[in-house]
Amino acid sequence: MALASSPDTEHDLLARAVAQLPQATKFPVAFGGLTTNGLLPVTATAGTRTRSLAGLVVQPERGLGGRSLVEKRARLAIDYRTARGITHDYDRAILGEGISTLFAVPVMVDGQAHGVLYCGSWAESAIGDVVARAAFSVADSLATELRVRREIDRRLSDIVTPSPTTLGSAAREELRESYAEIRSIAATVSDEALKRRLEAIERRLAALSGDGSATPLEVRLSPREIDVLASVAVGATNAEVAASLGLRDGTVKSYLQSAMSKLDVSTRHAAVTKARRAGILP
Repeated sequence: MALASSPDTEHDLLARAVAQLPQATKFPVAFGGLTTNGLLPVTATAGTRTRSLAGLVVQPERGLGGRSLVEKRARLAIDYRTARGITHDYDRAILGEGISTLFAVPVMVDGQAHGVLYCGSWAESAIGDVVARAAFSVADSLATELRVRREIDRRLSDIVTPSPTTLGSAAREELRESYAEIRSIAATVSDEALKRRLEAIERRLAALSGDGSATPLEVRLSPREIDVLASVAVGATNAEVAASLGLRDGTVKSYLQSAMSKLDVSTRHAAVTKARRAGILP
C-alpha cells in the first residue's frame, strides 16, 4: 500500500543531529554519516572551515569512527595526530580540517551501529561527562528517530491487503498488531511532524480492516485510552501495556476503566469489540 513520503529523510535527520552537536557539546566542529553497504560515508558536517571532510568514506575498523562502529562504543582521541590504537587512514581529512581532539559516538539502533557522529576541536580538549552526555543524547535521539521510521516501514511492508473484504484472519491479526505497535511508538515521539505521519498511518490501518458498517459513537475516547485498548486488543496484559507505553500499571488500569465506562461495557473484551464496531480500532 502506498504511503506519502516522510517530510524528513534519514539524511535530513542526520544533518539535524550533526547541526545540534556543536551547540550541545560546545565543540566547534561536527560531522557524521549513516552506514551504507557496510561503509560509512560522511554526508553531514557543521562548523567546518575547509572541505577536507568532503567525500570521506570510513571503512569498518579503520580510523576512530571505524573502530567506534565495530566496537559499538564511543572512542576518543585527545591528540588525534599521535593517537595509538587506531589506524590513520583518514589523517588527510581529519588533520586537513585542523582537528586535534576527536570524539566518535556510534548511533545504535536495535543493538547495531547504524552510523557515527563525530565532534571535534581544533585544540586539545578534555572530554568531560557534560560533553559526553550531550553527544550521547544527540546520538540517542537520532537512533530513536531511525528506529521509529524503520519499524513503521517494516510493519507496513509486512501487510499485504488488497481490500478490507479479503483480509484473512492472519493478515487481520498482523494489521492489529502493527496498529498497536505504531500507537506505542507514537506515544514516545515528540516530533510533531512525525506524530502527524503516524496518526495518518493509524487511520489508514484502522480503515483497512473495516467493512464500511462502522457504528459511530457519541462518546470520544482520549488518545491514551485508544493506546491502551489497541494493546489490549492484541492480548497484552496491563503490565505489558504499561511497559510498552511507559506508564504505571495503575495508570493503565485507570485508562482502561475510563474507556470501558465511556463505551458502557463491563469487560475489556467488550470494550475492544465495541471500539472495533465503531471503527476506532482495526
